[in-house]
Amino acid sequence: MKFPIFKIWDVKKKNRFFDKLTYTGLLIPTILSASFVVLIILFITERGVAPFLPSQYGDLSVNFLRFMTGTTWYISPNIYGIFFIVINTLYVVFLSALLAVPVSVFTALFIAKMTPKPISGFFQTVVELLAAIPSIVFGVFGLGVITDVVKKIATVFGMQTAGGISALSTVLVLAIMIMPTVTLLSITAIKAVNRDMENNSLALGATKIQTLFKVTLVSAKSGIFAGIILGIGRALGEATAVSMVAGNAGTGPDFNIFNTTRTLTSTMLLGLKETTGLDYDIRFSVGVVLIIVIIVTNLLLNAAKKRIGKFS
Repeated sequence: MKFPIFKIWDVKKKNRFFDKLTYTGLLIPTILSASFVVLIILFITERGVAPFLPSQYGDLSVNFLRFMTGTTWYISPNIYGIFFIVINTLYVVFLSALLAVPVSVFTALFIAKMTPKPISGFFQTVVELLAAIPSIVFGVFGLGVITDVVKKIATVFGMQTAGGISALSTVLVLAIMIMPTVTLLSITAIKAVNRDMENNSLALGATKIQTLFKVTLVSAKSGIFAGIILGIGRALGEATAVSMVAGNAGTGPDFNIFNTTRTLTSTMLLGLKETTGLDYDIRFSVGVVLIIVIIVTNLLLNAAKKRIGKFS
C-alpha cells in the first residue's frame, strides 16, 4: 500500500521526465534550423573568399579594397567593384519601403477596424493571395505592365528610360511585393490591441478616427514595425523580379530613378550562368556582402523598434 505522499512524488518524477523529453524534442529541431543557417553562411563565405586569395587565382586574384570601394562592376580581367551596388540596393529598398509602408498600414487599419467582418475577411484573403504569388509572376507583371507605365511617366517629365527598365520600376515591383507582408502583420498587431483602450478613448470624447490613429496605431506600433522589418528583409533578398526590371548598370551609384540600376541580388542572379571560374566565385563574394547588409539592416531596425517601443 502506497501512501499519498509517494503518489505525489511519482507524479512529480513523471512530470519532470516529460518536461525533459519535451525540452529535448524542441531543442533538436531548433539546433537543426540554426545549423542550416550556419552551413549556408559558411558555404557562401568559403566560396566568396576564394577570389581574393592568390593561392586560388594567382595573378587574377581580386583586390579586396578595390572590390569594396569600386564604382564600376567589372573591368577586364579581374577588377570588380561593389560599393555602388550596395548604395543602389539600399536606395531602391528605402524608396520601396517609403512607398509600401504607409499604404500597407492604412490598408491594415481599414481591414481590421473599419469594415464589417465579411468584407474584412474577403479583403484579408485577397492580401494573403497576393503574398502567395511567386516572385517570377511579379517580375513578369513588372516587365509587361510597370515598365510601360514608367516609360509613360518618363515621357511626361521629358526623361529618357531604357524601355521602362529602371530604378523606378524596381521600386514599384518591390513595393508591391512587400505590401502583403507588412499588411498581414499589421492586421494581426492592430487586432491584438486591447478594446478597453479604444473604448476609454471614445469615452473621453475622442472621435473614432482620432482613436484609431492616436490609440490603436500607437499601441500596435511594435507589431507593425516587426512587419516592416520582415518586408524590408524580403526586399533586400529579392532577386528574380528585380533582375527582370532593374537593368544591368555597370557603374554608379546613380540616384536618377529613370536610369537602369543594379542590386546585390540581381548581380548574383545574372552572373550565375557558369559553374566555375572567377566570374562565378565573385558572385558568392557579393552574397557575403549581401548577408552582412541584411544582418546590419536588421540589427539597426530592431534597435529602432526597441527605441520606439519605449515611447507611448
